Amino acid sequence: MRDNLVEQIISEVVNKQTSDNARDKKAASIAGCGLTEFVGTALGHTIGLVIANVDHQLHDVMNIDKKYRSIGILGARTGAGPHIFAADEAVKATNSEILSVELARDTEGGGGHGCLIIFGATDVSDVRRAIEVALSEIERTMGDVYGSPAGHLEFQYTARASFALNKAFGAPVGKAFGMTCASPAAIGVVIADVAAKSAVIEPVGYASPSKGTSFSNEVIFTFAGDSGAVRQAVIAAREVGLQLLATLDPTPISSTTKPYI
Repeated sequence: MRDNLVEQIISEVVNKQTSDNARDKKAASIAGCGLTEFVGTALGHTIGLVIANVDHQLHDVMNIDKKYRSIGILGARTGAGPHIFAADEAVKATNSEILSVELARDTEGGGGHGCLIIFGATDVSDVRRAIEVALSEIERTMGDVYGSPAGHLEFQYTARASFALNKAFGAPVGKAFGMTCASPAAIGVVIADVAAKSAVIEPVGYASPSKGTSFSNEVIFTFAGDSGAVRQAVIAAREVGLQLLATLDPTPISSTTKPYI
């Protein structure tokens, strides 16, 4: 019996080491690659890339001003708002500009978007740094993204909008800016109304499945105003949205990372 116990313990240790080694190898295999274009990855199956010297033919077909010799590329399967708000922080922190923001119909089969964001600069170091900043910010901006098998909720806030938010949503540069988003879209309509009623804000945009989204099952409401009012509106919408989404599925709703609003 003693021998059997020893063998069992040894077997468990060996299995654990094998499992740990396999996990380490898997982590190492997706940690990066040797390509100079690769910058890094983040939540939402997000990848950050750079092209140091864009081919002149690509400049033409992408309709990019030739002064932007280098471009940074931020793309994701899941997430649009978090990436745009992260890109906004990147623009504030670097000498780069937002050339385009596109929302793909994706979320890996869910009701929302993925995204493609292009940064431009005359020097590759500027776009590389912009991508690095954006990737590092996504951990934070995913904090108020909530999901369940029935759908998702997303809330974003910044005290000072910059050019990424202006490009994507028409946000007034320099003003506090907030966003509510929900799938299914029916919940999005209600939380937009809650946000508008809860504080004195300036509506900026309203997107629905057939207008302003890539036919996603979402309603997105964006607004600007005084910092405290915008924040209050987002928090009020979040409270109601969580209650409504919980009625559709018994699975507990959790934040993707740590709420920041």
